[in-house]
Amino acid sequence: MKDKVFMLKQHPKYNTILNWGKLISVTGSAQVIVQAVGFLCGILIIRLLTVQEYAFYTLANTMLGAMTILSDGGISTGVMAQGGKVWQDKENLGKVLSTGLQMRKKFGVVSLIVSLPVLLYLLMHNGASLLISLLIISSIIPAFFAALSDSLLEIPLKLNQSILPLQKNQIAVSLGRLLLVSGTIFIFPFAYLSILAGGLARIYGNFQLKKVTNLFADSSQSEDPAIKIEISKIVKRSLPGLVYYCFSGQISTWIISIFGNAASLAQIGALGRISAILNLLLVVFTTLIVPRFARIQNQPEKLLQHYSKIVSFFIVISLCIIGCTYFFSDQILWILGKNYQGLHTELVLLIIGTTITMVMSSALSLYLSRGWILHYYISISASLFPIILGCFIFDISNLKGILYLNILVAIVQMVLHVLYGYYKILKLNNNKPKTI
Repeated sequence: MKDKVFMLKQHPKYNTILNWGKLISVTGSAQVIVQAVGFLCGILIIRLLTVQEYAFYTLANTMLGAMTILSDGGISTGVMAQGGKVWQDKENLGKVLSTGLQMRKKFGVVSLIVSLPVLLYLLMHNGASLLISLLIISSIIPAFFAALSDSLLEIPLKLNQSILPLQKNQIAVSLGRLLLVSGTIFIFPFAYLSILAGGLARIYGNFQLKKVTNLFADSSQSEDPAIKIEISKIVKRSLPGLVYYCFSGQISTWIISIFGNAASLAQIGALGRISAILNLLLVVFTTLIVPRFARIQNQPEKLLQHYSKIVSFFIVISLCIIGCTYFFSDQILWILGKNYQGLHTELVLLIIGTTITMVMSSALSLYLSRGWILHYYISISASLFPIILGCFIFDISNLKGILYLNILVAIVQMVLHVLYGYYKILKLNNNKPKTI
């Protein structure tokens, strides 16, 4: 037995497999902790805030997500691409990072100017007083400025595969947010304090993250005009699609905030916390499966076999999740608290839409890993058509109508992306993949 173990350790692939095993286990276990703490914090907020306060919380966080995407505009993708060329050069990597940070600050100012008046209107439209609206807007600003830098500060660590400090930072931020929320919400159950808690935790996390990032990228470097030009090229290609998807990705929340009421807004936000658990499955999928699919050579038969198995697996998993939700909806809704009891049909409809989107995301991740890009005007058109059609078919002034609209949009998107993956595999040749 000892001889076999010794021979195994002498195998040329042993160290590589061991290192990958450690990396995946660290990433997976850290994500479980982050997701679990985030879920616990979310449930605490749902149960202790009033329905109206949670409606404000949902609307503010949705706008925060849109603002963050708008302020990025593809800059993080550009920094990753340019940083990948000089990842071993601390000085040049620092120039890339500094250039990206300066660009994001400028984009951030524009995003604030555009988004905050819209948020003010939507909050007051849904019953918030001017004072409460201004407090919520003020609480978003720290979280927003923290979001401007965190994704960029992570890039040098990712390029150098320094994963452990990155995971520790994410866990620390999650625990910090939970501590701040639990320390205030029992006495002051207000949306703006819960939002502020998340922002303060992220600011502390960024402060610690910058220390580690400085080991790989010299933050004292100034903005580089040549690098800025290269990043700007990526931004120009990415921005139209990002502008559209930052709003279409949360289309249900936007429609309810305009045509619905605060109760429906709170309900869809609360139900969304349950569906967020499925993100863990996608994290594991993108960590373990997508890289292996990307490594497969241009072998249509093998790619077709793996692609079909993976998509089929997600369809089966989705059906199981929908079935469990249907039979255990009472227990699931108990987690959300008494304010959200009775939403059995709505919960099942939300999970149906979420799982269909999960199937779509799996297909999208697979073909993107091969460098195959579906032009944004095709995907945007395929999203706009069911949205417009659904607005005529369903009653979008209530939660059920919005959830039916979500399902329609998700089905069209799933069919589009799954079929596009099959199309690219069947048309595979030895030439460089082209964008259509």
